[in-house]
Amino acid sequence: MSEEFIRERIDELRLAINRHNSHYHQYDSPQVSDAEYDRLFRELQELEQAYPAFRTPDSPTERMGAEPLKGFDPVSHEVPMLSLDNALSDDELIAFDKRLRERLDTERIEYLAEPKLDGLAISLVYEHAILLRAATRGDGQVGENVTRNVQTIRSIPLKLNGKKIPQFIEIRGEIFMPKKGFLALNQRCRATGMKEFANPRNAAAGSLRQLDSRITATRPLDFFCYGHGVFVDQLRPKSHWKMLQLMRSWGLPVCPEGQIVQGIEACREYFQRLQEKRVALDYEIDGVVYKVDNFALQERLGFIARAPRWAIARKFPAEEALSVVADIDVQVGRTGALTPVARLRPVEVGGVTVTNATLHNADEVRRKDVRKGDTVVVRRAGDVIPEVARVVMEHRKPGASPFAMPSRCPICGSAVETVAGESTIRCSGGLACPAQHREMIKHFASRKAMDIEGLGDKRISQLIERKMIDSVADLYRLDVDRLKGLERMGRKSAENLVQAIENSKKTTLARFIHAFGLRDVGEATAQLLEQRLGSLEAIMDADEDSLMELPGIGPVVARNIRHFFDQPSNRKVTEQLVAAGITWQAVRTIKDTLHQPLAGQSFVLTGTLDSMPRDQAKQELKKLGARISASLSSKTDYLVVGDNPGSKASKALDLDVEILSEEDFLSLIR
Repeated sequence: MSEEFIRERIDELRLAINRHNSHYHQYDSPQVSDAEYDRLFRELQELEQAYPAFRTPDSPTERMGAEPLKGFDPVSHEVPMLSLDNALSDDELIAFDKRLRERLDTERIEYLAEPKLDGLAISLVYEHAILLRAATRGDGQVGENVTRNVQTIRSIPLKLNGKKIPQFIEIRGEIFMPKKGFLALNQRCRATGMKEFANPRNAAAGSLRQLDSRITATRPLDFFCYGHGVFVDQLRPKSHWKMLQLMRSWGLPVCPEGQIVQGIEACREYFQRLQEKRVALDYEIDGVVYKVDNFALQERLGFIARAPRWAIARKFPAEEALSVVADIDVQVGRTGALTPVARLRPVEVGGVTVTNATLHNADEVRRKDVRKGDTVVVRRAGDVIPEVARVVMEHRKPGASPFAMPSRCPICGSAVETVAGESTIRCSGGLACPAQHREMIKHFASRKAMDIEGLGDKRISQLIERKMIDSVADLYRLDVDRLKGLERMGRKSAENLVQAIENSKKTTLARFIHAFGLRDVGEATAQLLEQRLGSLEAIMDADEDSLMELPGIGPVVARNIRHFFDQPSNRKVTEQLVAAGITWQAVRTIKDTLHQPLAGQSFVLTGTLDSMPRDQAKQELKKLGARISASLSSKTDYLVVGDNPGSKASKALDLDVEILSEEDFLSLIR
């Protein structure tokens, strides 16, 4: 057979397989049997193996998975992936609609209503219609590159087909595991002696974050798109709904339950209908999302903090069930807070087996009067930790004793203390308390802090018990020979953990501050400190008055920050961590940007740069105050041109936009 014939046959097979995938995943109407589909797929696979020069990144065989990765590379989102505000009642939804109508000066708003999928948000970047990159939401600014895993999900097209496809577009949507697939996966787990997954969302998250994409390929993951980020084209539809229909025409699956609703009453009716239909759907949802449909109105409304003004999520009511309190224990957290926890007889709540429920604090236990042996209503809403909603008093047994918080820490025996104005009782033992010590290290290593893969609860407990670590700085002194002696830790596992610790050394100043677990200093406050103060030294030395000048920081938070860095032991650990090689890029503070040389200048980049990846080039420009845009307009100041620039260069000439070669660009940023 000639190579021309082989190429034509490969193209025919790819076209047929993609068509069958589309019928199966988009329209739920398979055109061939599974056996016939498998035959076509095997033929394509064999031809590509025999003729590797004909392989392409958009071939259906790319869905088979590849060799394991050592970790996921970070990806900066050009347009942040924002969260949504929540409406927990009809009143809050009505108030949302009223705010928008007043801002827009209109009587009624047209909304796009769609199910709030209980999965994982994903960003899919297509360039020239080919899937270029897939990334998780992460913290909204930076996610993880999971392209190889996403390529294995058959409902996600590797190549877009149809008309009006932009040369560069970022599709956003949700990866989830259908209920049937979840049940089948757990059945396989039981048959092979593996641990079962708690719910479809956890199963989807665990499947998507496999370092071995061949494992992801065996998991029944699915996808619906619901929006877009970057869109490089002048032909974007005028509404969200029309945009979704355009995406559907390109081969992207869109949730069939979405629809346009007029006004707040129609929003409420849609919510009621979907709530009744919820059980019959083959995927988990936990509410409804309402978005102003018109893009021009979305732009007028804008954003607040980390959420758009033009969208809101209306959550379904929490799910409840009855159980019995077998006992009440007290847990000690990383800040020393003592939290009472009800140990329950196992009960199913919203598809999850619940055995523990938080009682929050001593005041809450007294208010609800929860006692050992009580029959209680257990409530769970979405991913929120289950809680005891109320006691069923008519079922209380005679002689049940009221619960009292301990006067000493149940872990280390130190006296407990209360702080004026707080309902929380805390252990006074500090890091001398094993529970606080363990939880602090656990937080330090967690995904949103230093992100040390493989350093979980049990491993941390082992390291502490063997006296291999005393502080978080000791993590960076561990080596393979010391680790491989731990239980269930061979050489390969030890090497992986040491590499994960090494990888964590490259971080951001905000993550580093957040990793210390300062009381009341979460991710947002850590980012604020990074943006406003700019350096570790400035943060460590800032007095309370200076800290309180920052937006959102009050006297309590300022006092906690100052108290932490006033402790010699904390300063010593901080210095040890920096000495161990933990680094981050230099930060330009918000104040500094007023004097940046490129402040207010608009840049567009096209083509491939030899000196650095395009994402890095954008970051270099942003450091100098430049604004980065995805599309050219008369307001663009500069177009940076690399190899294979496409049509933007000629368009820049028409718009009288100054063109910079790669050499010009490098001279500019240096």
